[in-house]
Amino acid sequence: MFENLLDSAICQVKRLTVNSGHHLSLQYHHKRSEHWVVIQGTALITKGKKQYKLCANQSTFIKKGEIHRIENKSKKDLIMIEVQTGEYLEEDDIKRFKDIYKR
Repeated sequence: MFENLLDSAICQVKRLTVNSGHHLSLQYHHKRSEHWVVIQGTALITKGKKQYKLCANQSTFIKKGEIHRIENKSKKDLIMIEVQTGEYLEEDDIKRFKDIYKR
């Protein structure tokens, strides 16, 4: 789930919560980039063909067009801040792969 913290013409800021054992769909964006900061928990990040963990107070940058995913394999909820920047910030700028939520 997510909560909009800021919605402006130049950026959007969201608080993401990924429940234990869950993940976001594998996806990319045509027109925006994203900055992710882990606030609580441990995230398993997929960027392109690489995977790595991020813990609290660590961050990463997802460039426009890069395939990415967030997974929470821990027993606690994962909380992250996502800052979206780019020429277009609407939700229809998502190309999803393997979406278990059928969006």
